[in-house]
Amino acid sequence: MLDLRCHGVIIYGDMRVVVAKPRGFCAGVERAIEIVERALEMYGPPIYVRHAIVHNKRVVDSLREKGAVFVEELDEINDPEARVIFSAHGVSPAVIDEAKRRGFQIVDAVCPLVTKVHNEVRHYSEMGYTIILVGHRDHVEVIGTKGEAPDSVVVVESVSEALSVNVPDPEKVAYVTQTTLSVDDTKEIVAALERRFPKIAKPSKLDICYATQNRQDAVKELAEISDVIFIVGSPESSNSNRLVEVAKSCGVKDAYLIEDTDGFDNVGTLERNMTVGISSGASTPEVIIEELLSKLKDLGATTFEEFSLKEESTKFPFPHSLEFSTG
Repeated sequence: MLDLRCHGVIIYGDMRVVVAKPRGFCAGVERAIEIVERALEMYGPPIYVRHAIVHNKRVVDSLREKGAVFVEELDEINDPEARVIFSAHGVSPAVIDEAKRRGFQIVDAVCPLVTKVHNEVRHYSEMGYTIILVGHRDHVEVIGTKGEAPDSVVVVESVSEALSVNVPDPEKVAYVTQTTLSVDDTKEIVAALERRFPKIAKPSKLDICYATQNRQDAVKELAEISDVIFIVGSPESSNSNRLVEVAKSCGVKDAYLIEDTDGFDNVGTLERNMTVGISSGASTPEVIIEELLSKLKDLGATTFEEFSLKEESTKFPFPHSLEFSTG
């Protein structure tokens, strides 16, 4: 954690750095990473993981060093007794069926909030609805969700697509959303869908995950006081990219997505009288934030602050097969 003194402020000089909280790991990411670590401890390597367990190179490399083997497709696995973990982003039923057919032992690390959306798709599909999935069609989460009912799901990425999408029966339409989108982005698309389909069914609870919402809200607050904002996260991380978009939509012209301190090589000059805002995506470990703060200090940062918009206490249960015995 940050070493913050004097009610959250350390005085070094002129440049001000403000770090948002909540940031970094969400409950689903923490759970997914610990599932891989527990599996390695209980069963030993190799443990196969389909797709990056979360979108962060530092995390993936660390788990690989411990014995995790990452694959994109199951046919890359030649061990008939392999133990396979599905990533936090979710997979389609076809992938699960293939794993079972090949005799693999499955460990499910899918975020429970993603599972919720999968359940909604199945529910509406069984009722004969066309399900409009608001999200990025090439994102691994959306691919897995669409796979629940490929003949019934239509992916919509924009307002223009929402206004032109065709469905067999306008009276039987539902929508769900990718969990890591910006609430502001989905709001306009959903409004367009509701105008076109007044009877459209909606999720009982917002699909955007609590952590995504909290981090976006914190970045909005950060944008009010920052001259430049750095979001620490992977280019493949949807929620990290959305944080950059949120910052820019709030008027911060210079908002950057960087993976680590090397990202400074591609940004402009930081002036000593600036206020620099920092947050991170839900797959970013705190150690990278600490490295970034150290780098900023070397570059002339002078005042460090951390503000907390909301405390997070959500915890998700682990698969029964990975629960450690207390006896």
